[in-house]
This record gives sequence, structure tokens and C-alpha cells, in this order.
Amino acid sequence: MGSLQQDEQRLAKVIDTLVKRAREAAAREAARQLAAQREAERRAAEALAAQARAARDGADRRPASPPPRAAEPVVGEVRDAAGPTPTGVRFSQLRGQLRFPVRGELVGRFGAPRAEGGTTWKGVFIRAGAGSDVRAVAGGEVVFSDWLRGYGNLIIVDHGSDYLSIYGNNDALLKEVGDRVAGGDAIANVGAGGVGNESGLYFEIRHQGQPLDPMQWVRLN
Repeated sequence: MGSLQQDEQRLAKVIDTLVKRAREAAAREAARQLAAQREAERRAAEALAAQARAARDGADRRPASPPPRAAEPVVGEVRDAAGPTPTGVRFSQLRGQLRFPVRGELVGRFGAPRAEGGTTWKGVFIRAGAGSDVRAVAGGEVVFSDWLRGYGNLIIVDHGSDYLSIYGNNDALLKEVGDRVAGGDAIANVGAGGVGNESGLYFEIRHQGQPLDPMQWVRLN
């Protein structure tokens, strides 16, 4: 019981670190875009001033001629730093439309007590054959790809806007930190022994570090 709780705390610490890094990166990108917008506004203002000076000079030389019409400034737009997923759809819009990352039998459900006792499932466990492809449920960036005690070989994909998908109990990890993936890309192979001591995939979805019920996000056949 104590070991399971420590494992969950270890994963929660990793996720908190990843969420913090993502927010810091988003803040830096927002600041960069704001600076670019202000620079564009400054240049547009200078261009307008130059046009006004030219118009005055022309008016002095040609009193009867009307002054040229000033062009409207072109100003950049600050956008959400996280941006949409590579498919052009935000992860939050995919609720109820995702496919399971692997085919198999659902044997552990979100919120249900774990057989070992002392804690509940923060995701789902899908019993599947060892070596089966584990596929990303949506596009994003790999932000963790390593072994973690209690979860075996673990891979985490950041989908933007503080959404993460987590895939544990893998035999092999096919992607590295920094890799961009599209929905449906193979990112790992099913393993055994990390979670539940059987062959299968442990899968979570988190938002702002908090676990969500994956069953509310997947499309059931």
C-alpha cells in the first residue's frame, strides 16, 4: 500500500514539473509575441509619421493638391502561446472523440479501488499482448520518455493548454523527449510488470496536473 502511494506521488511530482515547464515556456512565447507586436506598432507609427511629413512637404510645394491618404497601420495579433494541436484542433475539443491507444481488455477503471488496496486507479489499465503498438491519442510533443518506478517505461505527451496523456507499463519507448507526434503515431510497445504485474498498458489523461477519467474522452465502439 505504501509503495503504491509513493509511486503515485513520484508520478505526480514528474507531472507537476512538466506542467510548470510548459507554463514557463508559454509565458516566454507570449512575451516574445507581445514584444513583436509592440515593435510592429512602433514601425507602423514611424511609417505614418513619415507619410504625414511627406504629405506636409507635398502640400507646401503643391498647395492645390490634396494630401495623400494615410495607410492604416498593420499590427500583429497576440495568440495563445500553446496553440492548437498539429491537426488544427485543440485537445479540449477532442473530448469523446479519442481512440484508445491500444486494443485490449479494460481491466482497471478510473476511480475504482486497486486490487493491492490503499489507492484508486488514476487512469485505466488495458490488458493487451506484449509488444503491441501503443499509439498517441492526439498530436503533441513528447515531454517525458524514461523508466519510472511503479510505471515501468513511461512516455508522456504534452497536447498544449496543460493537457497531458500518459502511457505506462511499456516494453520499449519509440519516441524521445522533444519529438513531435501526430495522433495515431506508434510511440511505444506494450510491456509487462510495471503496473498490475501483467501485460498491458496503463493510460492516463491529466489537465493542469489533475487526473481525468479517460472513459469520458474516448469514443466507445
